[in-house]
Amino acid sequence: MNVYDGQRIAAMLEKHGFEQTDALSDADIIILNTCAVREKATNKVFSALGRIRRAKKPDALFGIVGCVAREAGATAFQRIPDLNFVLGPQSYHKLPEILKNPDTKLLNIDLTGLEKFDELPQMEKSPAVAYIPIQEGCNHCCTYCIVPYTRGRELSRPFKDILRDTELAANTGAIEICFLGQNVNGYKYTDEATGKTYRLSDLIKETAKLNNIKRIRFTSSYPTEMTDDLIDMFRTEPKLLPFLNMPIQSGSQNVLTRMNRPYTLNLYIDIVDKLKAARPDIQISSDFIVGFPGETDSDFEQTMEIAKKIKYINSYSFKYSPRPHTAAALMKDQIPESIKSERLAKLDSYLNELQRSFNESCIGKTMECLCEGPDKTGKHLVYRTPYMQQCIVNATSKTCEKQLANIRITAANKASLRGEVQD
Repeated sequence: MNVYDGQRIAAMLEKHGFEQTDALSDADIIILNTCAVREKATNKVFSALGRIRRAKKPDALFGIVGCVAREAGATAFQRIPDLNFVLGPQSYHKLPEILKNPDTKLLNIDLTGLEKFDELPQMEKSPAVAYIPIQEGCNHCCTYCIVPYTRGRELSRPFKDILRDTELAANTGAIEICFLGQNVNGYKYTDEATGKTYRLSDLIKETAKLNNIKRIRFTSSYPTEMTDDLIDMFRTEPKLLPFLNMPIQSGSQNVLTRMNRPYTLNLYIDIVDKLKAARPDIQISSDFIVGFPGETDSDFEQTMEIAKKIKYINSYSFKYSPRPHTAAALMKDQIPESIKSERLAKLDSYLNELQRSFNESCIGKTMECLCEGPDKTGKHLVYRTPYMQQCIVNATSKTCEKQLANIRITAANKASLRGEVQD
């Protein structure tokens, strides 16, 4: 979601005559787009703002947008008095107001719903991968999660508006569509004129009809929203990539209950089995939280067991981080940092083994991959496989001759693949 927000902010400012620069000291306006999911990320934001304040031009405007802005509110001005603006994730479209009145302080952290999607200018050129938000907010209210506070409750965008955005992206350069939402597979929109209700599966069907679109994916999924109609899309729609991020967070039923994750381990495993029956080559990634309040050694070992059973090919794992406005921050039996770190190291070590094993299993295979452009050295091109693995190819040119190319995998490690373009 932050990638999408960053692209739209840039497009909005370009409409006002700005252009991007890599030199902080040259910038007339500096915007830090933020995430507040973990405490460490929030702390990094204010450290970065302090560095920006010292490095920027004296008259340059600077501020924060996104979830940390919503979380901090007016206290951000107290911590960094030089800040010019603090705008929440649903109000960054108000940014041009500071351009009209640069001598004022602009604070807007309102949860305005879907207003920003109507006010943001359309992008004139789309990148190869177009990120299309289909809903905002979340109703699940996991006890550790700050999203319902920073992003609000779930709101699904009108079906026709999303199709308009996908068609525009397809006509201006996109070949892959990634549907976004805090609870993306919970998308549900009823057209008042017709009474027809649309789900994510309907968006996938319509998007697949666009000739320029070759790949479709979505993130991030909630297990209980993985309905049969959506699972069946993996069976019937070849443009839908055989890869799904479906966070489980913990392998302990006791911990899931305290997290307010209302699914059983058996239900989760059943969904994975259905997905594999629908698409035998599908692979799953996940998110994990270790050290949740009250997590015992036995609870943690159950998390290790579910990772071994599902064999996730790529996962994100974190130590539990208390966030304001969440129930878990007030729970007893908070886990010491030393135990969190020990458990995270053990889980990460095994997840890295799984990722390396899957990557190595790809050696010798040929996969159609999407070119993302040159790496930082300019000596290689970076491709992305259907499983979102990074694949490095020796560059004969600094640009992608073909956005989609068949790549034969020649080598692999934990982090990435190596490959050769096939004619």
